[in-house]
Amino acid sequence: MVEIKNLHKSFGKVNVLQGIDLAIDEPGIIAILGPNGSGKTTLIKSILGMVIPQKGDILIDGKHILGEWNYRNEISYMPQIANFPQNLRVQELINMIKNLRAETTLDQALIQQFGLEPFLDKKLGNLSGGTRQKVNIVLTFMFDSPLIILDEPTTGLDPVALIYLKELIRREKERGKTILVTTHIMNLVEEIADKVVFLLDGNIYFNGTVAALEEQTGQSDLERAIAEILRNK
Repeated sequence: MVEIKNLHKSFGKVNVLQGIDLAIDEPGIIAILGPNGSGKTTLIKSILGMVIPQKGDILIDGKHILGEWNYRNEISYMPQIANFPQNLRVQELINMIKNLRAETTLDQALIQQFGLEPFLDKKLGNLSGGTRQKVNIVLTFMFDSPLIILDEPTTGLDPVALIYLKELIRREKERGKTILVTTHIMNLVEEIADKVVFLLDGNIYFNGTVAALEEQTGQSDLERAIAEILRNK
């Protein structure tokens, strides 16, 4: 579904991506991991067309996407920080996003599940960070997109909302979706991810299962495996 070939991106003298090659050809949950500055966000934004690489190519379903925009209708994206218009009410924002895309699968049960009904008439600027993140989740999963990209989706969530989010991600996987997740929460990765792509200094250091990464590093869990990589880089 997603194929990245020899992707290079630099900002000034800083080489953020240094020839990334990555093929994601099966549905499932792929965790994109790496320390700050490793290139995770740049890679995601390149897929979304928000960053233009200096070299390389990106294909989705066999189609070249660089310089295109229509393909984004097939992607649901949840940014780490949701910079919503502060004066808009929650229901107004939901209606506005629905109007931007022709097809929506918004289920009222999703709003109820995340406890947003009491906040629908409230302005986004008056909401807590956790409640804004729940709005962010609803906006992401209200479309039936084959590719879902989640950037640090657990930020600000309470334990109950986190359980609901994990259930939601698993449900979308069962429906045959491809889900890319960036996170610093290793327990979440161990619990839901089918594969891990670990970036280090703009290169892919590892691409495989959590179990394979633990075996490669000789560690008993993912957190220790990542720490071992960083100690020996």
